[in-house]
Amino acid sequence: MTVKKPLSLNAIATLLISWATVICFLIFGSDWLTGLSLNLTTGLLFLWLFSVIMYTAFGVVHEAEDVAELLGEPLGTLVLTLSIVIIEVALVSAVMLGAKEAPTLGRDTMFAVLMIVLNGVVGLGLLIGGIRHKEQSYNLQGAAAYLAVLIPLTSIALILPNFTKSTDNGTLSPLQATAFSIFTIALYAIFILIQTGRHRGFFIHPDEAKKLKEDKKNKVKSVKKKPRPDMATVLKHLALLLLNILPIVLLSKNLAKILDFGISALELPPALGGIIIAAIVFTPEGISALRAVIRDDLQRALNLCLGAATSTVGLTVPAVLAISLFTGQTVILGLAPTEMTLLAVTLLLCTLTFSNLRTTLLEGAVHLVMFFVYIVLVFSP
Repeated sequence: MTVKKPLSLNAIATLLISWATVICFLIFGSDWLTGLSLNLTTGLLFLWLFSVIMYTAFGVVHEAEDVAELLGEPLGTLVLTLSIVIIEVALVSAVMLGAKEAPTLGRDTMFAVLMIVLNGVVGLGLLIGGIRHKEQSYNLQGAAAYLAVLIPLTSIALILPNFTKSTDNGTLSPLQATAFSIFTIALYAIFILIQTGRHRGFFIHPDEAKKLKEDKKNKVKSVKKKPRPDMATVLKHLALLLLNILPIVLLSKNLAKILDFGISALELPPALGGIIIAAIVFTPEGISALRAVIRDDLQRALNLCLGAATSTVGLTVPAVLAISLFTGQTVILGLAPTEMTLLAVTLLLCTLTFSNLRTTLLEGAVHLVMFFVYIVLVFSP
């Protein structure tokens, strides 16, 4: 028996809207983006691009989830993770290559993702979950595994560059950049293998993990055999996935020009570019995480949030450093003292929050306070 998933009208609509926008900017984009000024036209162009990219990002996540459901683990998780990271890398790369100087964009984007995910989404999720369900449970081993990887990755990428002697101003030497990229990819790859293989039980709810252990111990086999996915359907969704990602990559360069101009012309904080990119990348997954919390599935929400934070650092750092090595651009990864303090407090807070078997709204309130502190410091350093 095979599983077939028909294409939805929403998927077709996403493709039509995104590719129609791509065609419009290919034909008229050079005229629209020449001589940008602070007027209504520029604002409408930004809203148009931002809305289409965001809408298409939802389509990417939807198709990636369909592929994940069809393929199962570990391929499903890898498809979903790589889809999100490709969008982020495409946006960061477009801004880095399109702007005259964007040495801190990669750092600002990663830091914004960490603050939005670990404080904003986690805080709001725990607060909503506490109000709606009082207490929620999750797999403590999985949360500990995420943090065990996330803490060294963030320290190597965002803190250590401030204290190396080979270079200054939070940068890395070519040798350090190459070595740290290899180490980061290796650690992230090991984590993925653990998550989807030997210790898969760490990342499912304790009740499900307990049942799996008992079934394995008693050598119980499921009566129902999982239907084999129809390969034609899998290929269709993979094609849709690629066709949704490509418009984002093509449109990101146009968005980068407007974004760079707007931040400069309005004298806005440079970190705002990273926040906007982080919002585009993580909003679809963030909404999915909050929906999971509402239906009392905190485990899925944590997998989405902590998984997004881990993959962002684990895969964006090598990509940003590769751009730096091949183009000769200066990339500043080291955070400012204020931001380092926020990151350290956030990681410590996450360690305390996910050291108990159940969460309450108190933890959510504390994380949200840290998120609001971050927002204030963006506009008033």
